[in-house]
Amino acid sequence: MNRKDFQQLANLRIREAKVLLDTNLYEGSYYLAGYSVECALKACIARQIRAHDFPDRKLVKDVFTHNLQTLIKLAGLEPALRATEQSNSGFGDNWQVVKDWSEEARYETNVEEQVAKDLYLAITHRRNGVLTWLKKYW
Repeated sequence: MNRKDFQQLANLRIREAKVLLDTNLYEGSYYLAGYSVECALKACIARQIRAHDFPDRKLVKDVFTHNLQTLIKLAGLEPALRATEQSNSGFGDNWQVVKDWSEEARYETNVEEQVAKDLYLAITHRRNGVLTWLKKYW
């Protein structure tokens, strides 16, 4: 997979999350919304790897994670994240909602409507959304 593939997946997964949210399928919506952030972060990481360069072995090994906070670090976005959190409380609040998402959500069978809606909005908010912010860096 390459950067463009991850960008497309991020956009596709968030659209799918919206469809599921609108049809009251909150578990799937929650999982796919968070997964869209994971894909966006992996697009940010892929941006760092130049054509014909052999990537660092540790980076290659470490990038196979679903942990959003680890992916933020691997993407080199931790300083930008902290700065944005400090200068934009709306974004900071949204990151607090998103950061705890886990791929383990795929096994959840009772995600509450408000939890799914909160995650979706925290990711997609036009000005303060996490996905909106990540698109600046991918």
